[in-house]
Amino acid sequence: MSFSQDMSKFAEKTTKNLDDVVGSIVIGVAAEVIRMSPVGNPSLWTAEFKKAATELGWIGAGYVGGRFRGNWDYGVTSAPDMQYDIIDKTGSVSKARIKAKLVSKPAGKVHWIANNLPYAQRLENGYSTQAPSGMVSLTVIKFQSIVDAAARAVK
Repeated sequence: MSFSQDMSKFAEKTTKNLDDVVGSIVIGVAAEVIRMSPVGNPSLWTAEFKKAATELGWIGAGYVGGRFRGNWDYGVTSAPDMQYDIIDKTGSVSKARIKAKLVSKPAGKVHWIANNLPYAQRLENGYSTQAPSGMVSLTVIKFQSIVDAAARAVK
């Protein structure tokens, strides 16, 4: 094999490895924020939050938690802007949606993971007794370990 062919093969493998690592990081970050997202349980809510949620029409008779977990979404180069009418207590629907939307060559792109429900910012800022320190801010703290695990997985 010539030097040029060796370099070309090296570049191809490096590009594939970068894509694999970046894809794993996106999935890892998404899984973490979804896992830490509270599933509505009115018996655990502060009186202030319960009152606000009722007044804003977010909860009512027959309320079932899990809509927040079901609204995590993914975008590449721009933030997603969708809201979903989905109850997803486990987060499996959101995880599958994000995996399905992940671009095939993710390295070098800007990736967005967002929740567009109107109360998402409140939950991130500690409105929930189930997630008093938010989800995104804690995932940021764990980001390096997610990156390290993704890099170790590449062969």
